[in-house]
Amino acid sequence: MTAALLVCDWGSTRLRAWTLDRAGEVVAHAAFALGVNHLAPGEAARRFDEEVRPSLGAHGLPALLCGAIGSNVGWRAIPYVDCPTGLEQIAAGVTPVRDDVWIVPGLRCEGLGGVCDVLRGEETKALGWLGLDPDHRRGRRLVCQPGTHPKWLAVEDGRFVRFLSAFTGELFATLSEHSILRNDSEAHDPAAFEAGLAAAADGDALLNRLYTARSRVAGGGAAPESTGSYLSGLLIGAEVAATPRLLGLDGELVVLLGDKPACDRYAMAMNRRGIATSHADGDTAVLAGLVSIARLRGLP
Repeated sequence: MTAALLVCDWGSTRLRAWTLDRAGEVVAHAAFALGVNHLAPGEAARRFDEEVRPSLGAHGLPALLCGAIGSNVGWRAIPYVDCPTGLEQIAAGVTPVRDDVWIVPGLRCEGLGGVCDVLRGEETKALGWLGLDPDHRRGRRLVCQPGTHPKWLAVEDGRFVRFLSAFTGELFATLSEHSILRNDSEAHDPAAFEAGLAAAADGDALLNRLYTARSRVAGGGAAPESTGSYLSGLLIGAEVAATPRLLGLDGELVVLLGDKPACDRYAMAMNRRGIATSHADGDTAVLAGLVSIARLRGLP
């Protein structure tokens, strides 16, 4: 197979890249610790050329990128597409940043309290999932994508109607590294995670409930190394309790789209609340979405 196109999912914490032949089949794949959160201003283009392209033998190939690379902390801020929207409008918003690189736009909608909400990259992943089965594009769907900033997308007949973002992953990292809750243990403690899910209750009074991650150790004798798992359960549990209700989709089946370990933890939180779930692989979906967008834009 001969590579004809380079596609990348370039997020806030990592970059995944594939070269594809003209039929959309994968020629090569690589992953990099090049999340935009760790790049200096103006650094994206240089590192893309010096690290990403050489590792895949992709010099000279046209490249289609999605994700936070299109934000104001990425390569260039690409205008958002407003919801409700679908594949055709998103593909039409793809923007060149130079002759050989195009970036997929993110989405914007009205969020809580009338303040806008935004996402980048999750639209491509969800488009890929929608395209994998015609049934996915029929009726109403609720898609949850765990991550640094989890996204919940309300989809109707294959179009994105509205979405809500959460700060769950970034808040977990910040509290675990820079607060009194910091700890070095990376081991997952299932019992502590379940205790955190229980402590989340209905997602209200989160600031008060967060303090239990401290008090259970300081006054309750819990093992300090269990704090990370407890905190993870508490934050995910609060997110899962509140977000479907805020979208008016409480009780709907939730499609969990992403890496299995993260999706499994969200599934535990949802199953505890009686919410049915299904899982789809994130890499498969984002690749399918990038291929769909590339074809609409006439890229090889």
